[in-house]
Amino acid sequence: MSAVLAEQVAQPAAASAWHASLALQFRQQARGCRLVRSTHHGPLYVQKPFYPEGADTAHVYLLHPPGGLVSGDRLTITINLDEDARVLATTPGAGRLYRARSDRTLQQQSQMFELADGAVMEWLPQEMIVFPGAFGRTDTTVNMRGSSTYLGWEICCLGLPASDLPFTHGELHQRLFICHDGMPVLLENLHLNEASFELAAAAVGMNACPVSGVFVAGMLPAGVGAEATQAVLTALRETLSSFAGSAQANVTLVNGFIVGRYLGYSAEEARRVFIAFWRILRPLLTGRNACLPRIWST
Repeated sequence: MSAVLAEQVAQPAAASAWHASLALQFRQQARGCRLVRSTHHGPLYVQKPFYPEGADTAHVYLLHPPGGLVSGDRLTITINLDEDARVLATTPGAGRLYRARSDRTLQQQSQMFELADGAVMEWLPQEMIVFPGAFGRTDTTVNMRGSSTYLGWEICCLGLPASDLPFTHGELHQRLFICHDGMPVLLENLHLNEASFELAAAAVGMNACPVSGVFVAGMLPAGVGAEATQAVLTALRETLSSFAGSAQANVTLVNGFIVGRYLGYSAEEARRVFIAFWRILRPLLTGRNACLPRIWST
């Protein structure tokens, strides 16, 4: 057998990869906030909007039947909100970045939200579980205009702590980028790989905690002064007293956005912390009390 033929026999067949995309557009009409355009490719879609708090706010559940990404998979989500549209988007279950193949082909999920003046976008997904050996990237880009409002969180669980499988090898790049009227106002960037694991395990890094999360809400209305803002921050911090354990969580103010962070050992606890923040901030920013998506109760 020739060397060329032997090499061809040794190579596996090209691995399959799913590239799925979903594009949604919402518009505030006389009958309320309506989904006026829905385009999808591959296993990523929504069935229909729900209106548990009235016709003006649409709740949508993003469905990805495979439930996770393997090497070469790519999910792209684009949601456009026209003027004054109000949308809450979530997922029915945790996302997953599975262990990559030996070729380390990227596993990627990206979402882009375009918010016109007066629009309200709430992005409240379940956690992302990153398996040991994954080679993944997640990107969230939010383009806001005028008096639009964004409330969102992202929770990441590194490895499988319950199965004693820590994230000791692999790579993860997470990025959150928010612009307001074309100007960058918030950038969160995390890049974990073999070169940074030691730092991530240190007290000045992630303190070896497998679960991290970021919560973002803004921009604060112009009429909210320094004293009122401080009162809101105090109320948010006081909610943390009801969460026991060794987790670390706090809130800060960055360019008109309230940013909450969680670092600990439980994705469920991180979600409870962020829901507590959301319950306080949603009435302030949107004029509506919190209305938990029904899918969370199933």
